[in-house]
Amino acid sequence: MKKTLLLCWIYPAVIFGQVNFQSSNLPIVIISTNGQSIPDEPKITAQMKVIDNGIGQSNHINDAPNGYDGFIGIERRGSTSQDLSDKKPYAVETRDANGNNLNIALLGMPAENDWAFLAPFNDKSLVRDAFTLEMARRIMPWASRTRFVELVLNGSYEGIYLVTERIKRDKNRVDIANLTATDLSGDDLTGGYIIKMDKSSGSQTGGWTSPYPPQPGAWQNTDYHFHFPKPSDIQPAQGQYIRTWMTDFENLMASPDYADSANGYPKYLDVQSFVDFVIINELTKNVDAYRLSTFFHKDKDSKDERLHAGPVWDFNIAMGNANYCNGETYTGWAIDFNNYCPNDGWVIHFWWRTLWNDPSFRQRLHSRWQELRGDLLTTTNVTSMVDSLAGVVSQAQVRNWQRWPVLHTWVWPNAFCCGTYQQHVDYLKNWLVHRLEWMDGKMATLNAEDYSPSRYFKTLVFPNPTDGALTFKYYVRRGDQVRLRVYDATGKLLAHIQTPTPPANGENQYTWEHDLPSGFYFYTVLVNGRVESDGKFVAR
Repeated sequence: MKKTLLLCWIYPAVIFGQVNFQSSNLPIVIISTNGQSIPDEPKITAQMKVIDNGIGQSNHINDAPNGYDGFIGIERRGSTSQDLSDKKPYAVETRDANGNNLNIALLGMPAENDWAFLAPFNDKSLVRDAFTLEMARRIMPWASRTRFVELVLNGSYEGIYLVTERIKRDKNRVDIANLTATDLSGDDLTGGYIIKMDKSSGSQTGGWTSPYPPQPGAWQNTDYHFHFPKPSDIQPAQGQYIRTWMTDFENLMASPDYADSANGYPKYLDVQSFVDFVIINELTKNVDAYRLSTFFHKDKDSKDERLHAGPVWDFNIAMGNANYCNGETYTGWAIDFNNYCPNDGWVIHFWWRTLWNDPSFRQRLHSRWQELRGDLLTTTNVTSMVDSLAGVVSQAQVRNWQRWPVLHTWVWPNAFCCGTYQQHVDYLKNWLVHRLEWMDGKMATLNAEDYSPSRYFKTLVFPNPTDGALTFKYYVRRGDQVRLRVYDATGKLLAHIQTPTPPANGENQYTWEHDLPSGFYFYTVLVNGRVESDGKFVAR
């Protein structure tokens, strides 16, 4: 029996799918399904071997498997990613000979039995998911660890895959209480839970629909899904508890007192986690942000009674890789998705915008952005991370694109279609540099107060008389166009001044340095082309 099994797993140096695949600087994963096709679900039993000789070492197709050699369950995973991609992603579960879950430290990651094999296809840089998860691990308490591998499936070379930890509850991942079937009352009932906003396809589903529309007059719904415990494991009392908890939170966010310092959203939310979640999704301008693959978790009340945002997930069509709903441009906030695509089937739920609109939350976003830009998110750090990850796959990407020759072919939903591998990497880096610069400018005024018509005043001009500098203070909206005209006593136009774009909603001012002779002068203030005020002043 052992000899037969050994022969099944020895591969000569042959060409797999027009690719001469013999060795790699990446770990090699070999999967055999023994003639079975891999379904969407349920998982079928297969065998997997992992050859991983260590960082910097070469791995050969005929090396002894030293990373894993045993049984797995495997199925296709994802929703859009499997429907619109020729290169299929997989969910893999390591198992013992009896079909039970088998926790292993796969590719050096903490032991588990549940793994995602992501299949970068429409992301022609190959690194968008790996980049974002790496940045998130540095900013947030936890994000999935990843390893690039090359996959051989049933004797066919399938290219580069990103083996990724699934979002799971354990001490090495989402570290919350282990909610069991007997935790039905008291503090035990209050946690831990992992829920998500998502489509109803792509995974085992179960949950509830929010009683609130995602935006006024919307025909769409917002669905919350159970992630942990699984829908098949969660008890009725547990499902009702987390549903009631979330509805109470939504009731608060729909009330005028949502930002109350004592009983408002800070009582319900770990605000820091939401700030970091927003920054990751805005940095990447994730077109799915806040509405799909959006996870939350809650521990027992005795440990932490607040809801935490995250972990983050799914960024293959972020960072300028979506040609719809303004996803391709480096300008604009991802939180404004509903303005771009109000009729999409899945829109952003109302309380995200309510949270964003709170001045206190915006102040925390502004402060956190400044902190990160001075350290983890410097332009050099961001571009170096992309270069580093592209370097990891630099050898294997040649084979990957031989197997999947789409570098010069449009694949949904590419915004940048065609070019060499390096051109796709450069596009990603340039997009990120522009995005960082755009966010720097916008974050500087993000915490500006809202424009309030009741606080409007006509332009004030001082000092009057003036000795060489005249200040105009006006109440306008951020982005208004403010022009000043100055005339002498005969009505002759002496100066036509285009002031800088106002950086804040509300009170702004501009100081004009002049060398006017002594005498009387007149001024006119125009806002967006209309006369806002006029008056006179004296130069001494």
